[in-house]
Amino acid sequence: MPGFQCEGLVYRPDGTPVKGLNPRNQWVRIGAPVEGGEEVRLHVEAASNPVILDYHPFLPTRLGDKETAGSEPQYTLTRMDLAVFDETVWQLVLDLEVLGELMHELPVDSARRWDIVRAVDRALDAVDLQDVNGSAAQARVRLETVLSEPAVPSAHRISAVGHAHIDSAWLWPLRETVRKVARTTSNMTALLEDEPEFVFAMSQAQQWAWVRDHRPEVWARVKKAVADGRFVPAGGMWVESDTNMPGSEAMARQFVHGKRFFLDEFGIENDEAWLPDTFGFAAGLPQIIKAAGSKWLLTQKISWSQTNKFPHHTFRWEGIDGTRIFTHFPPVDTYNCSMKGSEIAHAARNFKDKGLARHSLAPTGWGDGGGGTTREMIAKAARLRDLEGSATVVWETPAEFFEKAEAEYPEPPVWVGELYLELHRATLTSQARTKQGNRRSEHLLREAELWAATASVRAGFPYPYEELDRIWKTVLLHQFHDILPGSSIAWVHREARKTYERIAGELNAIVDAAQRALAGDGDRELVFNPTPHTRAGIPAGGAGTPAAEGRTRITPRPAGGHLLDNGLLRIEIDGDGLVVSVHDIEADRETIAPGTAANLLQLHPDFPNMWDAWDVDEFYRHTVTDLTTADEVVADGETGVRIVRTFGSSRVTQLLSLAPGERRLLLDTEVDWHETEKFLKLAFPLDVHAERYASETQFGHFHRPTHTNTSWRRPSSRPATTASSTWRNRGGASPSPTTRRTGTT
Repeated sequence: MPGFQCEGLVYRPDGTPVKGLNPRNQWVRIGAPVEGGEEVRLHVEAASNPVILDYHPFLPTRLGDKETAGSEPQYTLTRMDLAVFDETVWQLVLDLEVLGELMHELPVDSARRWDIVRAVDRALDAVDLQDVNGSAAQARVRLETVLSEPAVPSAHRISAVGHAHIDSAWLWPLRETVRKVARTTSNMTALLEDEPEFVFAMSQAQQWAWVRDHRPEVWARVKKAVADGRFVPAGGMWVESDTNMPGSEAMARQFVHGKRFFLDEFGIENDEAWLPDTFGFAAGLPQIIKAAGSKWLLTQKISWSQTNKFPHHTFRWEGIDGTRIFTHFPPVDTYNCSMKGSEIAHAARNFKDKGLARHSLAPTGWGDGGGGTTREMIAKAARLRDLEGSATVVWETPAEFFEKAEAEYPEPPVWVGELYLELHRATLTSQARTKQGNRRSEHLLREAELWAATASVRAGFPYPYEELDRIWKTVLLHQFHDILPGSSIAWVHREARKTYERIAGELNAIVDAAQRALAGDGDRELVFNPTPHTRAGIPAGGAGTPAAEGRTRITPRPAGGHLLDNGLLRIEIDGDGLVVSVHDIEADRETIAPGTAANLLQLHPDFPNMWDAWDVDEFYRHTVTDLTTADEVVADGETGVRIVRTFGSSRVTQLLSLAPGERRLLLDTEVDWHETEKFLKLAFPLDVHAERYASETQFGHFHRPTHTNTSWRRPSSRPATTASSTWRNRGGASPSPTTRRTGTT
């Protein structure tokens, strides 16, 4: 991925954009043809994004935030050339590249390989190094025979789709992505005008909206290309989001807002979900895709799994309700295919469904500011359309590929359950504030819609549709698969925190206004219950006066510590603040495993082999420090027991309490965190024997095994946080020295 470095957008003096510049696309055509002597005046709007990848494997760096990056220039312009483009020489270079790359993929003793070698020898003999321009045409003639040999009928078939995977934020902030998208769409609309067989697909409705709102002159070209069927809206989601952490409603809204945008703007209904780079897929996703009116899924990321190789490239994926989605993993193993011979050969060799199917897809083009597909890629694809020794390549839309692939493979294998990525497990724990901001925003949006809708019907309250629509889109944007997972630079997360704070203020204002409209004038206090269950005598989604509840008793524990009892549960907390017993009184059953203690804070080293903000490797479990010493364990009035622990330079304060009338132990935990390269986990060993456990997912639950019988069930192949809460402080730049988190278990 050559983008995210020094980039620029070239303009003519009248402000018309020409194309983007970047390290893999460094030239701009001045004119064709030209006479000589013309005045050339172009403007370049340049970007100066630090090359953070030099800090591989993504170690913390101060370049991750403008507030710590300093003011030194990132790049210096040292050279500009005005050159004459020789079409014949350019074509000869591509002839030689395609044949040379193909030759290296063929068996050493194959006749085809040696035919190519001899033809290249003859072509190079024809090149006069003192007159390359004048001799290039003759050299090309000597390659015509080997370039015209057709592929065998059984050759693997690749549908090339022009693409530029652009992370909506990653090693740059959101504002820079607006410019990256403008550069890429400028490139691609210009290329579509020159290359009649080329098609380009772009996902993420948010990125389309950025072009519309910020670059109207580019948007006009995009709309024309869409109308011609050449520039294809793909995916039908607002962004290429994470799919593990968004709640049910938010996951559905990704499709609602994405599909609505493409329908409103172009009258196009997407049939595919397009998520090449998302870090695994929740088991509830198939039913969401189908309910949104789509029927296909494309992804690439599962090929990155560390432990187990996924057994198929084309299959039906079955979700928790039995819904099945026709799914494809491109065997080219990249979403930045450049039409290299090694990539094409790998796709053909790697395809796991040989003998049953022979179609695969190759997303082709540089992403993340690399400018998309290049003329060289298109020229190579033309030579690979029907070339002996190679898979065949043709430009097609995602829909054209899926229709052919599904038709030739009507009964593919079925994979049941989640598509778990055995890599980047740390994205379930990195940047807790971003994750908390997302969940709080989801809850507030539900509450705002609940009370606003009710007040609209009951009290004539003006429903704030436009305001809620705008807030939803902001929340969906921040569920992008490098923002919500915590794998972006610190700049992104600093801005995300501010955004979530603003959203909370706006939504709380809507909730307050709607509730006041419902309450009306009166002298009686009302309490609103937004939860989906009765609480304190108030029905779900209702309002009223709280009923009197029972009390929780706090008494000294004979062996030291305290006892909590609400008539349903009896909790024993020892003198070190550990929960040594949780007794269900009605069932007369102890729930803590014998000889163990719960509410146990554990400290682990956090040194993954690579990808500092992304990975947690299995060996972290080999070293653990149990934090069993408490500085303070005291009864906190009539509410619960307060526990204070210190370790290193950090401090944890907990309040353990029992809710009256409920079988639930509440833990309010505040962590004043000053450690680096460490995990802090909270363990609750339960006295339960089961072969599986239920994990919540969108619109249901997915069952995971508790055993480790096979490599698919080992801890390295399972989520990192299935049995405990985890604190970690990591990111792309210097983090704030203090983070505070509150939660309940």
